Amino acid sequence: MKKFVLVFMAFMFLACNQVFAYRVTDFSSDAKIISAMKLLERSGDTDVFRNLQKYGMRIKFSDLSMVSYNKSKTFAVSTYNKYGTRVILINSMYKNAPAEQIACLIAHESYHTGYSADLEEETLATQKEASCWSRLKVASKSYPDNRLTRRLDKLSGLYLASNSNNNLVEQKIADSSFYRTQFGLN
Repeated sequence: MKKFVLVFMAFMFLACNQVFAYRVTDFSSDAKIISAMKLLERSGDTDVFRNLQKYGMRIKFSDLSMVSYNKSKTFAVSTYNKYGTRVILINSMYKNAPAEQIACLIAHESYHTGYSADLEEETLATQKEASCWSRLKVASKSYPDNRLTRRLDKLSGLYLASNSNNNLVEQKIADSSFYRTQFGLN
């Protein structure tokens, strides 16, 4: 009887795991984004999928030149479309970026859940982005020498050098004039 119960519980666990599995195509139809989502899936970033599903987010590339005074300054945003649905917009200028980098942007934006962020939310989102880059970056692969690669490398370095007493990612965000204004830290 004990063996039967164990086998039954194992069967139920496996059956339930399949029910709660995420389908990357639920979030986007773009092949590059799907490729990035599969990287996140393989790396076990279930928190990203949980956030995406909880807030019904869709992900797509978009021209973000209207979001910032300088098109190249904005990597991605989490916002609402005209129907009130959450959407992550990745700057279309990074459409040819490696899937690992797109995955990091998705991971970051999945942590933005409200109409505006605060220092704590931005720190968590940026730490998630840096953590993903630390795990997904392939050492033997050559990445483009651009602003996105430099950002990810810098954030990853800060993330890895941080400790429980000294959060370098949070310090960088708090020291940024952009975020100081946005969060009212002046």
